[in-house]
Amino acid sequence: MASAGLLEAVAPKKKKSNIKYASTCAVVASMASIVLGYDTGVMSGASLYIQKDLEITDVQVEILMGILSIYSIIGTLAAGRTSDWIGRRFTAIFAAFFFFAGALLMGFASGYTMLMLGRFVAGIGVGYAIVIAPVYTAEIAPASARGFLVSFTEVFINIGILLGYISNYAFARLPLHLGWRFMLGIGAVPSVLLAVLVSGMPESPRWLVMKGRLADARVVLEKITDTPEEAEERLADIKTAAGIPDDLDGDVVVVPRKRGGEEKQVWRELILSPTPSMRRILVAALGVFLFQQLTGSDSVVLYSPRVFESAGLTGDHQLLAATCAMGVVKTLVILVAMFLLDRVGRRPLLLCSTGGIIVSLVGLATGLTVVDQNPDARIPWAVVLCVASVLVYVSFFSIGLGPVLGVYTTEILPLRVRALGFAVGEAGNRLVSGAMSMTFLSLSSAITLGGTFFLYAGIAVLAWVFFFTCLPETRGRTLEEMGSLFGVTDTGAEAEDAAPATQDASCWARLLGASPGPRVD
Repeated sequence: MASAGLLEAVAPKKKKSNIKYASTCAVVASMASIVLGYDTGVMSGASLYIQKDLEITDVQVEILMGILSIYSIIGTLAAGRTSDWIGRRFTAIFAAFFFFAGALLMGFASGYTMLMLGRFVAGIGVGYAIVIAPVYTAEIAPASARGFLVSFTEVFINIGILLGYISNYAFARLPLHLGWRFMLGIGAVPSVLLAVLVSGMPESPRWLVMKGRLADARVVLEKITDTPEEAEERLADIKTAAGIPDDLDGDVVVVPRKRGGEEKQVWRELILSPTPSMRRILVAALGVFLFQQLTGSDSVVLYSPRVFESAGLTGDHQLLAATCAMGVVKTLVILVAMFLLDRVGRRPLLLCSTGGIIVSLVGLATGLTVVDQNPDARIPWAVVLCVASVLVYVSFFSIGLGPVLGVYTTEILPLRVRALGFAVGEAGNRLVSGAMSMTFLSLSSAITLGGTFFLYAGIAVLAWVFFFTCLPETRGRTLEEMGSLFGVTDTGAEAEDAAPATQDASCWARLLGASPGPRVD
């Protein structure tokens, strides 16, 4: 008993203040994503009034709704290089400037052309934000709470969506030409707050190490890790991942550069000539990025008033009230998901989430089909089924596929390619989002609204199979340990025979044409 007490006394104690500090940084960084959520939510209702005021067609509405995702690709692809150049923190401030300018342009838009210009500027800011927020948070969070902290990005997206819905409801009673302008223009307020708060955050320790600023990185790590010993251990791991020799130490060091330039080397490692293990990582990340949108998440959120109207609800205020209820459900469920990520794990949440999405999409498609086939009769059970299915859909999306994306993809991408890899994946995500949003009304006209959601359900089945066969669990591992899940050793060499039993090697053999066994050079 005495020896146990002595061990307890000399053992380093975890600093709760450090977790609080890391959590505060994560919250501030994740605020960048609130603008994406606000824009998505507010456009669902504002588009109803924009179409009436500007007298635009359904095709123009589709383009207006989805074009921001396409424009955001510019910011997404630039974010990786920008954040590696000027740092994660200043990139977030840069994004806030675009948010502010875009919101003002949309709020003072005199016509469709100026509105599209505002969407373009805001889209670039969204592209920067959706990359930098999860990357920064993943790099500053300790492994014990990384899933919880990175999920703040998705939490603020959902809060932004809810605020957009509330803005719709609050300003709907204003004159037609003012209501939608207030809805869009007030989005400038969060961007100012974001810039002020981000200016007081520390820089990412991993970025500091990549720039050779070891003393600065050590200071940040001591603030965000549980013990000083852990800070030194984390610093050593990051140095190894960044290619800095163990014996190279000092306040500022020169980081060894590989031949051909750092940027070319990163592109070569990730895209142009990846190793089999890197291809596995890339396919896993891209699969999560693309399937998140292919299952219809943005279509449900953006066009929810139209879906509720097709289900049988009438009147703008009734439609917007139902949409607000959907936003409340999304936000409450994502708060629950935050606490499950580090307890249940990423993989179980993904599988459960996607399974629920499949069931809810089938239910929504069935209800809409019944309503569509009986235009002259009101069928209460079909209306209830549609509304309930939408609520179930957003609940299951928010419990897994929504928050897991940012957590899982930033975890599995190695340090040297993390910013670029996340940018490429997010660009694909935004491209699919834009395509889905800009074709939803046309697709619904061609195969009916119910048929569209049946199609989404079929894609969700493919997503579930992909997640089940190709994604290993990452809970509790440090970022520097992730490579071992895909056959990468600490030195970056291949170790195909080191993949864990949870990884289905035959999946990779089928998808990538790579042997799951040991390499023979």
